[in-house]
Amino acid sequence: MQLKAEPEMAGKMVRCPGCNSKLSIPETLSGLPAPTGLPESSAASQPWGSEGERDISDPILTSASQSAATSAQGARGGWEEKDPTNPNAMLSFGIGVILFLAWVGILFPFVAPETKPVAEYTGMEFLASLFYKHMLVSFTNTLFFTWAMAILYLKFQKLRHQREALLLDVLPWELGAEINAQNVGVFIDNLYKLPVRLRDSMMVNRIRKALELFEVKQNVGDVTNMLSSQSDIDSMRIGGSYTLLKAFLWAIPILGFIGTVLGLSHAIGGMNFSNVEDVKVIMESINNVTSGLGTAFDATLLGLVLAMLLNFPMNSMSKSEDDCLNDIDSFCNEVLLPRLNDGGSIAGGDTNGVMETLVRAVAQAQKEFLTDLNALSARINEQAANLDKRAAAHQERVDAEFTMTLNRMREDFTNAVKDSVKTSSEYTRALASGIQGLNNVLTELGGKQIIIHQVKKKGWFSKE
Repeated sequence: MQLKAEPEMAGKMVRCPGCNSKLSIPETLSGLPAPTGLPESSAASQPWGSEGERDISDPILTSASQSAATSAQGARGGWEEKDPTNPNAMLSFGIGVILFLAWVGILFPFVAPETKPVAEYTGMEFLASLFYKHMLVSFTNTLFFTWAMAILYLKFQKLRHQREALLLDVLPWELGAEINAQNVGVFIDNLYKLPVRLRDSMMVNRIRKALELFEVKQNVGDVTNMLSSQSDIDSMRIGGSYTLLKAFLWAIPILGFIGTVLGLSHAIGGMNFSNVEDVKVIMESINNVTSGLGTAFDATLLGLVLAMLLNFPMNSMSKSEDDCLNDIDSFCNEVLLPRLNDGGSIAGGDTNGVMETLVRAVAQAQKEFLTDLNALSARINEQAANLDKRAAAHQERVDAEFTMTLNRMREDFTNAVKDSVKTSSEYTRALASGIQGLNNVLTELGGKQIIIHQVKKKGWFSKE
C-alpha cells in the first residue's frame, strides 16, 4: 500500500491508516523506489504533479497493462458500500441511553433535601435540582441531548475514517503517467488491492466508479458528468444526515418552554384564597406561587443550555464533513481528470489539443458543479428559512400563552388581594364602631350614681 505525505511530514513518526502500526516517513520524499510487483515507468522518479516529457508508449507497460486488464476485468465486482455519514440509529440510541443513565446516576446523590434553602445549594446540588424538578421534561431533554451527542460521536468516527482514506496514493505514478484504455485496468486492480478497511470510503469508491466507467466508455466527458453527479449525491447524503440532529436542536428548547408552561399552570393551580380572612394562608399561597415560578423557569434554562451545547459541535462537524467532501472533489478535478486520456487526439500527435480538451472538460465540470451547488444551497437555505419560520411561530405562540397566563394570574391575584383588603377594612370599621359605642356607654355610666338599698327580709323570729 502506498501513502501520500506532505513535505513538512518528512522524517516524522506516524501511524499507518490501514494497519494502525507506527512507521517512519523518509527524510527525502522524492525519488522513492517503486513498489515490488508493479510495472516500471519513466515517470516513476518524478514527484506527484510535476510536469515534463513522459514516454507513454512503452511497449512493456502497454502489454503488461493490457494483459492485466483483460484477465482481471471479468473478476471484478466491486464491494459492498457502507453509509459514509449516517451512523446506525440503534447504536446511537443505545449509546445515548447509556450516557443518559450515567448522567442521571451521577446527579442522583447530589439531590438536596426539600428543607434546604436554595441559597445554600452547591453547584452539583443546583444541577441536580434542574434535572429533578421537572422529571418528565428534563429527562426527555437530557435523553435527546445525549442521543444527539452519540450521533455526533459516531459521525466523527466516520469522518476520521474518510480522512484516513485521503492519505492513500490511489493513483500512483509508477503505474503510468496518464490513464488510458490500455492501463486503466491496472489502476482499477490497484484499488482492489487496498486494505478492506480503507477501501470502503467516498474517495476510493468515487475513483473506482470513475475508472470502471472510463474502462467501458473511454470518454472523459461521461466520467466528468458521473463525478459531478456523485459529488451531488454525497453532498445530499451528508446534508440529510443532520435531519435528526436539527430536530433535536429544535425540540430541546421547545420542551423547555413546555415545562415552563406546565410549571406556571401548577403554580397557579396551587393558589389558595378560600379563606381570605386569614393573612397567613394568603402569604403561604403567595410563597407557593413564587416557588412554582422559579421551578417553571428552570425547565427553560435547562433547555436553552442544552440547545446551545449541541449547536456548536453540530456546526463544527458539518463544516468538517463539507471540507472533506471538497478535498475529494478537488482531488478528482485536479488529479484524476487531467490524467485521463480517451485517445481523442493522440493519434494525430496533437498534445495541445488533448490539454485543451481536458481543460474545457474540467471547466465545464466545475461550472456544472457550482451551478448544482448553488441550486442545492438555495434549497437548503429555503428549508432552513422555513424551519426558522416554524420555530419563530412556535416561539411566538409560547410567548403569547405565557404572557396571557401571567396576566391572568396577576389579575386573579390582584382581585383576590383587593377583596381580602376590602373585607378586612369592613370588619375593622365594624369593630371600631362597636368599640366607640362601648366607650360611649361607659362614659355615660361613669357620670351617674347608682344607690343600692338593702331591704331586710322578715324572718320567723323577727319582731315585726
